Order: sequence, then structure tokens, then C-alpha cells
Amino acid sequence: MHTHLNRVQTFLAVVDFGSYTKAANYLCISKAMASLHVKALEEVLSATLLIRNTRNISLTEIGQDFYDEFKGIVADIDNAFENVLHGHNRISGKLRFSSTSEYGERYILPIISKFTERYPEIRLCYNFNSSLNDLVAEKLDLVIRLGNLADSAFKSRKLADYEIVLVASPDFLARHPVGEPLDLNSVPWIANSNLQGPTNWTLSHPQLGQVEVNGPNHFESNSSTAIRAMTLSSLGVSVLPGWVVEDDLASGRLVRLLPDYVLPSQSVNVVFPNSSHLPHKSRAFIDFLLLHLGQ
Repeated sequence: MHTHLNRVQTFLAVVDFGSYTKAANYLCISKAMASLHVKALEEVLSATLLIRNTRNISLTEIGQDFYDEFKGIVADIDNAFENVLHGHNRISGKLRFSSTSEYGERYILPIISKFTERYPEIRLCYNFNSSLNDLVAEKLDLVIRLGNLADSAFKSRKLADYEIVLVASPDFLARHPVGEPLDLNSVPWIANSNLQGPTNWTLSHPQLGQVEVNGPNHFESNSSTAIRAMTLSSLGVSVLPGWVVEDDLASGRLVRLLPDYVLPSQSVNVVFPNSSHLPHKSRAFIDFLLLHLGQ
């Protein structure tokens, strides 16, 4: 059983990292040993689990089924070991999490010291990245994600809501006046590539109701900081979190378009693996975030 478990852990790591080399480094074994573990597993199962070529590694149908079956099981085993090792109620160990840089600098970093004071045995590893894939590929415990989430295989808790606003620079508006919502369909947009349909929005007016707009995507970025910079450079209109542009609006560097209309509020969520045994360190951090960021 112990031998099979090691082989399964290696197989899962190879799939998660998409690389024998990265999986071996993570598990502190040689690349050759990682390859032997997967081959031995395939021999026991009499089935091919992985197809490897010069560019990537892909799962066979049986490999996908095996991965789906054992991913949660191994996670539960790891969490159970951690609970026993550190005591049922002890909060300790390394906590790996991530968020976007903008949200992290504004809201997470200022409160980190409070968490470490309360839980001195926790070691934090903080990455600036918003991708849910990092929960698997980078072995993260939590991801703080902005925007309303699509359905996923992960669990999540809502931390807060935030306002998003439609903005442009005065110089841009002098060239491309926007007086009503439909004007947005014919002016250049700076799109957030993290979103599906990043220039397609529903604007709501208290008396006039809702109107759909869908502008042309002339520029794009996956960073709110970059989108803000391009907006300040008068390249187009953009949708940004209110807290990102509040100083720009106050100074007049940017103008809020169609202020009588509002965009749908967005949520801040903490996302974590769908496991029946959430580690104590993760639960403590989620509770801490809800206390300090929850509305």
C-alpha cells in the first residue's frame, strides 16, 4: 500500500505540474525515479495513463479517470497526516496563497502582520497571481480571486463586494465623446483578458432600466495596473475596480462615464480545493479574512 501511494503521489504531481522534472523537484526525487513510479503504476493497472511527447504530457481517458478518483483521496490523506502531526487544534505549517497584486497590496499586505501575530507557527508563502490553476500547478492552499466566479471544481467563500466603474481620460473623451450607453459600442476599449466577454456589459439606470453594450476590443491586459496605465494614456475606455481609480477620479485624471448608470457589483472570493478535510491553517486564514475583509 505504501509503495502504491508513493507512485500515485508521483503520478498526480506529474499531471499537476505538466512535467516530470518539476514533479520530481517538488517531491525531492530524481526525474528517473518519477518516470519509474509512473511506469510501475501503469504496469500494475495494465493501462497507459500518460502520453508524453516533446512538448507536453497529456492524460489518456483511463489516466483522467484515475486522476479524478485519487486526487481527493491523496489530499485527504495529506490533511489527515498534518492534523495528527500538528495536533487536532494546532495552527501551524506553511500556508501558500495568492491574489492579484493590486488587491494584495491594497487589502492583504496591511493585515498580514495581524495574522502572523495570532498564529506565530504559520509560515506564509504569498504569490501575486489570480489564476485558479495555481491551486493545482503551484500547490497553493488558497487563491483570492476578484470577480464573480464561474462554476468550478473548487470550493469558495465570498469575502466582500466591490464596485466597478467605466472610466476614460479627458483627452480620450475629447476625441471620442460618450453621451449615452450606445456610444460605447463604437469607441475603443481596453479589455481585461481575465474575463469572458470583457467589453460586454449590462448598465443599469434607476428609471430607464438596463441596456447592453458591447464595445470593440482594441487593447487588452490581464493586469488592472496595466489597464489603468493604458486608460491614463488615453488609449480607450475601461472597466476597473472603484478602489483602483478613486484617486484618478478625484484628481480629474480620469472621468467616470455615464455616472447615472451602474455596472454589476463584483465579489471577492477565497477559493480552495474541494476536499472533505480542510487543513486547520487554511480554515484559520479564511476565518481571518472574513473577519477583516468581510462586509
